Amino acid sequence: MSKTKLGRLQTRIMQVLWERRRATAREITETLNQEEEVAHSTVQTLLRQLEEKGSLTHQVEERTFIYVPLVEQQSVAKSATRELIERIFGGQASGLVSYLLKEEKIPPKELEAIRKLIEEKEKRGK
Repeated sequence: MSKTKLGRLQTRIMQVLWERRRATAREITETLNQEEEVAHSTVQTLLRQLEEKGSLTHQVEERTFIYVPLVEQQSVAKSATRELIERIFGGQASGLVSYLLKEEKIPPKELEAIRKLIEEKEKRGK
């Protein structure tokens, strides 16, 4: 399941479910429409696809489908990040880090948090 590839809208749907832990298709559509307009029928189609992939399941409550995630956000993030590093940066995590530091505007607080993570990693020797 951790190898499941998700498209952009599928990922957004999963983010809604990870945040809420459970939601109806209508609730998901309403949440997505706060950022960009998405047809309810599109959300329903994507929910079926995600269920076929094993990323979520549904329960029926009073004739309403309640969707629940089956994969953890961390698992999907790990898989997607690994794929990005492999495809774009030749398998080198340093390529991703270098790109982010050179090309992205990273606030000082985030840079400090990154420094602390690197220091902790060095102390653990992993």
